[in-house]
Amino acid sequence: MSSAFPTDRVHFDALYGLQILEESTEHMRGWVEVTDSVKQPFGLVHGGVMASVAEALASIGTGLAAVQSGNAAVGMSNSTSFIRPILSGGVHADARPRHRGRSTWIWDVEITDDAGRLCAMSRVTIAVRPVTAGG
Repeated sequence: MSSAFPTDRVHFDALYGLQILEESTEHMRGWVEVTDSVKQPFGLVHGGVMASVAEALASIGTGLAAVQSGNAAVGMSNSTSFIRPILSGGVHADARPRHRGRSTWIWDVEITDDAGRLCAMSRVTIAVRPVTAGG
């Protein structure tokens, strides 16, 4: 996993197997292997997994810049539209920032299957906030 992930504890993104393939404030890429544990009862990758991948990539990408000024990056809004199901193989995600503000960043994330077909699109807003003591 990525250097932006805490290594001293298990975190949510590790539970569904997110792997970071590219990490920067300009472009984030990630991948999740399709296993039964990421599927909903009808055999499709759960939409919550795809939305989680999008938010993780946007949060990490924003966080890479935010920590340099003593801030934290936290999810504020996630709107994910599902276009086609993913049944097997991998969930591929490509995220790029559309707005880099002082207090918010907005990212567009495309989710594709192994064949490169668009399966979901997300617009994720990340809040940039000062790190507070104890939290």
